[in-house]
Amino acid sequence: MSTAPQWKNPVVRWVDERLPIFTYMDHEYGQFPMPRNLNYFWNFGALASIVLVVMVVTGIMLAMQYTPHVDHAFDSLERIRRDVNYGWLIQYIHMNGGSMFFIVVYIHMFRGLYYGSYKAPRELLWMLGVVILLLMMATAFMGYVLPWGQMSYWGATVITNLFSAIPIVGDWIVTLLWGGFAVDNATLNRFFSLHYLMPFVLFAVVGLHVVSLHITKSNNPDGIEMKGPQDSVPFHPYFTAKDSVGVGVFLLFFAFFVFYAPNFFGEPDNYIEANPLQTPPHIVPEWYFLPFYAILRSVTIDFFFIPAKLMGVLLMFGSILILFILPWLDTAKVRSAKYRPIYKYIFWVFFLDCIVLGWVGSQPAEGAALIIGQVATIYYFVHFLLVIPILGKIETPLPLPTSIAEPVMGGGGGASAGAAAAKMEKS
Repeated sequence: MSTAPQWKNPVVRWVDERLPIFTYMDHEYGQFPMPRNLNYFWNFGALASIVLVVMVVTGIMLAMQYTPHVDHAFDSLERIRRDVNYGWLIQYIHMNGGSMFFIVVYIHMFRGLYYGSYKAPRELLWMLGVVILLLMMATAFMGYVLPWGQMSYWGATVITNLFSAIPIVGDWIVTLLWGGFAVDNATLNRFFSLHYLMPFVLFAVVGLHVVSLHITKSNNPDGIEMKGPQDSVPFHPYFTAKDSVGVGVFLLFFAFFVFYAPNFFGEPDNYIEANPLQTPPHIVPEWYFLPFYAILRSVTIDFFFIPAKLMGVLLMFGSILILFILPWLDTAKVRSAKYRPIYKYIFWVFFLDCIVLGWVGSQPAEGAALIIGQVATIYYFVHFLLVIPILGKIETPLPLPTSIAEPVMGGGGGASAGAAAAKMEKS
């Protein structure tokens, strides 16, 4: 059992005796035991936290110069880019930071899907992660409206109109979002206020996510629990060093887009001021919404008594909400795909399906793209509702190691998969 550190600095010691913040940080981020076999895919949670801080700081700086009014919003961004000292840099960091945030979070989630990080006892940890994803999407959508370009205006019009498909309360929700009877100044003010507020809500949920992680401990590539000191190493210096490598590589990747391709993820139409009288030829959301946009547009006929528009909205939201119940849909007794010979290939089929949906979302909803999108949408839900539950029942997993340390130290497999799964189930 670790003891409280004896701080040599008298100021630190004086503060810690009255408010043990330094002892808490040492316990949670210094001595905290981590599985010794974590690979670089475990860097992406830390990377997401860093990007969130960058987004909040740059967002506050941009808010000091931005004017949330339909007559001035577009021009105020031009002024930020051209006249504010380093305004172009701050805006490009913030603009590309949204894409970086979704990149690291999507990798973080797919890693969780591959290694079974959503399974007991980490169900609540996973569910908080899905809440974070929903908050990110809401924040990003509202932020996309603020430049008040053509794609901003028409994207807001199309997406907010989706709520009108909800029976009885749909029109009331749309009017509430708009602040009137069309996307106008009241809408821009609402979205600016909420876009500024939501990251702080996001911070609170991320805090809960981290607390939950520190209670249940990290999953690992083998998907087995730590059984003793031989299975773990302290967070510092081992994983602070490993995370530092990941941060360095990621910042180079981030900087490339900021300095050399700042508009790579953007739409050219958004550099045209919003015009309610001129609809762009092809309205598309940001790239990180494209798979869900494809699911939304995949329904072209009424489904029994449900109109096509409402069914598309239900499927779009259902594609995210289904992640909440994934821990109970997966019936497998083994977590990691390393020891699931069939699931490891099924995972990549699902990954490819998401890529296909993203491509379909970027195309007009017609011809072959529409048919491909409908097939990909069907498989998306079949994967979660049929493939995952059935595969967990029929798949024979490979033998698991008896401990994390065994394969790390060069040993072979130990306990049978059935025995290890039984132990995991009891824990």
